[in-house]
Amino acid sequence: MKEVTSTDYKKLFENLACGVYVSSKEGEFLDANPAMLKMLGYESWDSFFKVDIEDTYLRPEERRAFQEIIERKGYVTNFEVDLKRKDGTIISVLITSNGRFDHDGKIIGYEGIIIDQSRHKQMEKELKKAHDFLKGKVVGYEGIIADQYQHKQMEKELKKAHDLLNKVIQSSPNMIVVTDLNGNMILMNRVAEEILGCREDNVIGKVNIKKFYPEGMAEEVMEMVRGPEYGGKGKLISYPIVNISRDDKVVEGNLTAAILYDSNGNEIACVQIFVDFTERLIMERKLRQTQKQLLQSEKLAAMGRLTSQIAHELNNPLYGIMNTMELLKTEISPQSKRRKILEMALSETIRLAELLRKMLSFSKPDQKEKKLIDINIILDEILLLHKKQLQERNIRTSYDFSEGLGKIYASKDQLRQVFLNMISNAMDAMPKGGIFSVKTKSYKENICIEISDTGTGIKEERLDKIFDAFYTTKESVKGVGLGLSVCYGFIREHGGDIKVESKVGAGTTFNITLPLYNENGVNK
Repeated sequence: MKEVTSTDYKKLFENLACGVYVSSKEGEFLDANPAMLKMLGYESWDSFFKVDIEDTYLRPEERRAFQEIIERKGYVTNFEVDLKRKDGTIISVLITSNGRFDHDGKIIGYEGIIIDQSRHKQMEKELKKAHDFLKGKVVGYEGIIADQYQHKQMEKELKKAHDLLNKVIQSSPNMIVVTDLNGNMILMNRVAEEILGCREDNVIGKVNIKKFYPEGMAEEVMEMVRGPEYGGKGKLISYPIVNISRDDKVVEGNLTAAILYDSNGNEIACVQIFVDFTERLIMERKLRQTQKQLLQSEKLAAMGRLTSQIAHELNNPLYGIMNTMELLKTEISPQSKRRKILEMALSETIRLAELLRKMLSFSKPDQKEKKLIDINIILDEILLLHKKQLQERNIRTSYDFSEGLGKIYASKDQLRQVFLNMISNAMDAMPKGGIFSVKTKSYKENICIEISDTGTGIKEERLDKIFDAFYTTKESVKGVGLGLSVCYGFIREHGGDIKVESKVGAGTTFNITLPLYNENGVNK
């Protein structure tokens, strides 16, 4: 047996002798076959689809009666009604229709067939006239027998074709939208509802496709579909485009479109299929970002090796200069002006030596001896050491150390360097004074250290860069931006992490986590 194809159903739709139609609830014809147009006296679809269905009824109340039945039962069978043709003549018809349902079971339109009963009615009138002539005397029987088998069979085939087409459209993983030639939406599938952020019954017959495209893009798409450059006349194949959904969410993807024609070659609608590439594009952008970071890491590694060589070469003469200055200090009176100049030079030389030490730490962190450490003791010692310096800058200190935190296995010198750097940054951020606070607590299998200041804060766009090497937020550069980078390296080397929160004008908070030491001698 030959398999019935979609082409066979299309031929059936176009060649049926009875009228076949699809309409919205509001009274707009969405589709109709040639027999339907001919029955109502219209030459083309362009003039027919603008007709209000209620205007074709001789008695508008019968249209409302038809809707009441189909809304209640879901279908109407052999509904007899008189319709008006385009030229005003009256035809008697039988309407058999089904409701069109969305995925929630709500009727959004109607579809069915219409059979012209005018000839049948005329025969009935002739029969009645003959009956009246015989004055009620029964001399025999006469009547009309209409074969409805073909009609019923056509109804079944039409419904089968419609159900198959609807399943294909709704099961597509891509967005499918059909519009009339003016861009008014007449069909959309479930994926389109998800991408565009609106329900079918709120869009069909009410919204133009222009609302979901950037300005001017809908007209440009139709020009490309009608031109020969993008897949042939009447087609648009795989064109990159951006959709804008109802909630202003931008959706990127590829658009394929085609114009639908009737049997006479006239344009009747446009179908558009949109493939959402949002997740794919996000992954591609992340991959490019990862590649950039890898390249940057390679550059930093090379720079680190060069930095290490330079720092080692400079250290020896630098310490020779420092020792010479220290010897000169003993030969110059403390009250001498030359002594003050010498001390200034020595101070700058010491700062230069500290900078070289940071550069060495960045290029190759010191592998200091690790041992069990009480983090509260280290913090208390550092705060006590810098208490006077903080007070001189009008900075109040606040601390809250939780007891019984446990110990961590770490390098004391490296952690001291981390906390000293945090204090130095906080003082720079509070030139007019403020509050510097430190808190410790345990969380699951970690120790958490919260270090906060009420300083100038860091702009949001800079937060993800402050741990990068050679990056600084200070307008007056006092180093080369290695402090936080070195700190981050030390904490990660100990199996911990640093996170930062900041608001311009309100201050900055660093949250440091370090793993506790367990009974087996291993970091948790």
